Amino acid sequence: MWTINLKENSPPLDVALAYFEIELEKALFAKVKVVKVLHGYGSHGRGGAILLETRKLLAKMKKEKAIEDFFFGDRWNSHDKFTSRLLMQDKKLADDEDLNKNNPGITIVVLKQK
Repeated sequence: MWTINLKENSPPLDVALAYFEIELEKALFAKVKVVKVLHGYGSHGRGGAILLETRKLLAKMKKEKAIEDFFFGDRWNSHDKFTSRLLMQDKKLADDEDLNKNNPGITIVVLKQK
């Protein structure tokens, strides 16, 4: 699975979002289907700025049909219907260390195949 780490080196919000968009483009170019975004959950338990802004951007991208879908880490478990379908399509996804961990510090993005 392609992973985009937005937590590494604690970048400012604008840098993290720019990096995120660049990495998503790379994943699309590489014909990757599923991307895991590591954004953390914020230090105050409410969700940090990078988490919130990344999810706003993904919602906009989904509305514009630039991505197929996205969902939060609490749905990244083998009992979720959508996750189960992804796991059936790509068995290697089952090796992800965050699967079944209910991790609010990640978001899973399903890219459109061109």
